[in-house]
Amino acid sequence: MTADTTNPETIVLHGGYRNDPVTGAVAVPIYQTTSYQFNDAQHAENLFALKELGNIYTRIMNPTADVLEQRLAALEGGVAALALGSGQAASMYAVMNLCRSGDNFVSSTDLYGGTWNLFANTLKDFGVEARFVDPADPENFAKATDDRTRCYYAETLPNPKLNVFPIKEVADIGRGLGVPLIMDNTACPIICRPFDHGAAVVMYSTTKYLGGHGTSIGGMLVDGGNFDWEAHKERFPTLNEPDPSYHGAVWTEAVKPLGPIAFILRARVVLLRDVGAAPSPFNSFQTIQGLETLPLRMRAHCENAVKVADYLAGHDKVQTVIYPNQQDGEMRRRADAYMNGGYGALVGFELAGGKEAGAAFINSLNMFYHVANIGDARSLAIHPATTTHSQLSAEEQEQTGVTPGYVRLSIGIEHIDDIIADLDQALAAT
Repeated sequence: MTADTTNPETIVLHGGYRNDPVTGAVAVPIYQTTSYQFNDAQHAENLFALKELGNIYTRIMNPTADVLEQRLAALEGGVAALALGSGQAASMYAVMNLCRSGDNFVSSTDLYGGTWNLFANTLKDFGVEARFVDPADPENFAKATDDRTRCYYAETLPNPKLNVFPIKEVADIGRGLGVPLIMDNTACPIICRPFDHGAAVVMYSTTKYLGGHGTSIGGMLVDGGNFDWEAHKERFPTLNEPDPSYHGAVWTEAVKPLGPIAFILRARVVLLRDVGAAPSPFNSFQTIQGLETLPLRMRAHCENAVKVADYLAGHDKVQTVIYPNQQDGEMRRRADAYMNGGYGALVGFELAGGKEAGAAFINSLNMFYHVANIGDARSLAIHPATTTHSQLSAEEQEQTGVTPGYVRLSIGIEHIDDIIADLDQALAAT
């Protein structure tokens, strides 16, 4: 980049790349290759010994993904990032980079359903315990912490519950106990920077707003470089004990010539190397294209969403609207504390007619797409009681914030008059 800047509009266009050094190409090339020629034997030895960083094999790193990683790290105010094949992979790597069998981590109950299942079931099979706590009281995280707790995990704007997470409160509790907070910021890029409030690691499903066009699956981990892993050596053996999978490297020691990147480097050269959830170069390229317009799109998303929430709040068939500008008390305070420049594009609401009304509303939409995704430039809608949450018990549905008449909207960047016209005619038919 030609100059240092913290302005997101500039970072997303210039961060980490000026032009291709061989061809002069301004657009980031798609490096569709598996392997890279070493300069000589010494160069190869240096790369494998981590004496210098560079390309070895695309399962570990790729020049197209590298630009995406540098831009996300700069955008978040972090020190380094790791692109992955999906958001689910990012969630798993974030936790498993610190946890071994017999360890635990404390997670907010307010989670995307896929993450909940990953934590409650799949990681349990690996011997890692997820301890779920209600974030309404941040002290619940402290109460669930013991000597084998390796991290806290939460979503900035949980999907589908949409209650803003108390980032600073929980981060402060964690730092007092030597426990890092990992934040899934998928729903709030640009408008929230979790590192500014004490988070240690940020993760994304780049499939959503970062890519923005519903074309490419991807994930991202960003290391804040702001957590002292050595100060609590006994809590983080994966970073402070010799790693037999990498010639006995102690990651907090090995990275000192490179900077405070122990967390992200181990995730790359151990987890990504061994488990292999690498993004394709083409998907990284597609995400870079989306990233270039992210600040503009988030502005339009947020402006439209506020107007949709206001419209729904005044409709006689709508019982409740779940959106920060329609809330007060603690939820509104959190939104104002952690979200700057808008409240996001996800709007939830409950219909008085329950499951039948929710299904009828979905079936009557014309412009909105009925899909499971969020964060598309297009407006999207889903009725969880007949899709993602249809097999959950009534108790589980209540826990996730889903009632039979609950509908979640992901508001796009179409003209607001057209968005509201489609909602209006669908509600009339409900």
